[in-house]
Amino acid sequence: MNEGMNQVMSPRVVPPAWPMFRALVGVGMFCGLVIVLVYLGTLPAITKNRAEALEKAIFTVLPAATSRQTFALTDDQQFVPATGDGGPRVHAGYDADGNLAGVAIEAAGMGYADTIEILYGYAPATETVVGFQVLATKETPGLGDKIEKDPVFLGNFTALDVRLDAARTAIVNPVVTVKSGTKTEAWQIDGITGATVSSVAIGDIIAASTARWLPVIAAELDTLAEGAGDDES
Repeated sequence: MNEGMNQVMSPRVVPPAWPMFRALVGVGMFCGLVIVLVYLGTLPAITKNRAEALEKAIFTVLPAATSRQTFALTDDQQFVPATGDGGPRVHAGYDADGNLAGVAIEAAGMGYADTIEILYGYAPATETVVGFQVLATKETPGLGDKIEKDPVFLGNFTALDVRLDAARTAIVNPVVTVKSGTKTEAWQIDGITGATVSSVAIGDIIAASTARWLPVIAAELDTLAEGAGDDES
């Protein structure tokens, strides 16, 4: 008889699963704790940087403004000076004489890669968009990010027509993005070749935002104009 057959085979020792599971959970919890601590540690700096960037952007999209005041929109569709964070709000800009120069409005919508956050300036006196800046985007470098720096595209937002109807309740001609080089109307945005989705997204974002905000601003224009007495520089 084969000698190997006479040997007693030792049973395979399987390590207990609990210690391994416990180790994996421990590592996961530790990594999670580190991530949370890093986030909490950097949150004040991130918040400060975002506030400073927004402050700078407000005066960029409202070139005639030298001071500004943030207003929050109440549930009954009235503007009051904003306190704290959160809730729908706009930023009124005033010129050196304290007159309302325009309103900076934050808006967001889906682009090609992710949500695009923008700020645009609205001048009630001319009923036009007079400035535009991207606040946050993850659009494709070299293509979609042209919405931030292409001079022809940015030129769309110096006098973009967003007139309200006689009842002051709706935009006469909603903003729309057209194929590059085919713009014929003051309410059209000349798109970007190679970044069609991103440039169309900007048109859609502004169209939706102006439809929502401009009738409210028209109804509360006196409140915004009077806010110059409590302005922030």
